[in-house]
Amino acid sequence: MTKQTTTKKKGWLGRLLGGSGDAPATTPVELPVEPLPEVPVIPEPEPEIPAPPTEPAKAGWLGRIKQGLARSSTKLTQGITDLFTKRKLDDAALEELEELLITADLGVATAARITAKLAKNRFDQEISPDEVRAALAEDIAEVLAPVAVPLVIDPARKPHVVMVVGVNGSGKTTTLGKMAKYYKDQGLSVTLAAGDTFRAAAVEQLKIWGERTGCPVIARDQGADAAGLAFDALREAQRRQDDLLLIDTAGRLQNKTDLMAELQKIVRVLRKHDPEAPHTVLLVLDATVGQNAHSQVEIFRDMTDVTGLVLTKLDGTARGGVLVALAEKFKLPVHAIGVGEGVDDLRPFEAKAFARGLMGLD
Repeated sequence: MTKQTTTKKKGWLGRLLGGSGDAPATTPVELPVEPLPEVPVIPEPEPEIPAPPTEPAKAGWLGRIKQGLARSSTKLTQGITDLFTKRKLDDAALEELEELLITADLGVATAARITAKLAKNRFDQEISPDEVRAALAEDIAEVLAPVAVPLVIDPARKPHVVMVVGVNGSGKTTTLGKMAKYYKDQGLSVTLAAGDTFRAAAVEQLKIWGERTGCPVIARDQGADAAGLAFDALREAQRRQDDLLLIDTAGRLQNKTDLMAELQKIVRVLRKHDPEAPHTVLLVLDATVGQNAHSQVEIFRDMTDVTGLVLTKLDGTARGGVLVALAEKFKLPVHAIGVGEGVDDLRPFEAKAFARGLMGLD
């Protein structure tokens, strides 16, 4: 019988090494190790320091106005484009345009006057959307020009006292902090008074603005007498011969009687130390409330002698046209507008820039 030989199955280690799993261990072969090539060290380039922008500051601000009014302008420009693409300026078109301006919060009287002026010059003529926007921007600028009055700090007063009023949530404290930064950058000495003693958060927020701007903050414990605090702040600012004293106040409209009494008391106490104080009373309005801004102006005008307006949060609403209606109705100076959250996004109001931004024009 022929003897059959079988190949023994390799074990796992054998298969891995390519040999028999039962084969005796072999001496490992040492392979020559070649040295790794040297990698040249490339020094990191010095970081480039960007050159300062050559664009003038004013151009940057105009750009921010247009960007901040984007929601308001989009609503108007789209409506105008839909109305006047290959269409004459007839009665129906004028009526629709007037309705569009009213819905954009420009107010009934303003909308009627602006459309009437447009009809006088271009009635029954074909007119392009761009021509309508340009004509409206010109008319709106005429409405706003008389109220575009910068807040001038009187150097003869040491300090010029500004009392800031408005409902809670309108942006009073933030506006006050941004104003401090603006005037401090102009070289003025500024003191802040945390007169909204009802809200601890408002006091803390103003202290933070004081740290950011390097301005001293006069503050007291929550619930302290706001009039007494304002009086102390005025004496301290006078002692230091500061140029400007900015006084924050409460804005609890749910209890108008108490709020009116508090604001009037602050004025009376300030006048015991300076018969002309406060020299300016700024009402801060939130643009997002639209037509409700009218009632706020009327309420605070009754409470205290409001001398000027600041409109904030224009970047967060499509109701920027309300400023035009406020100017037409109340004729109060508009000192500044806010179009963003940045510290430099509150600037003196410019009628032409605002009107063109509202119409989406450069």
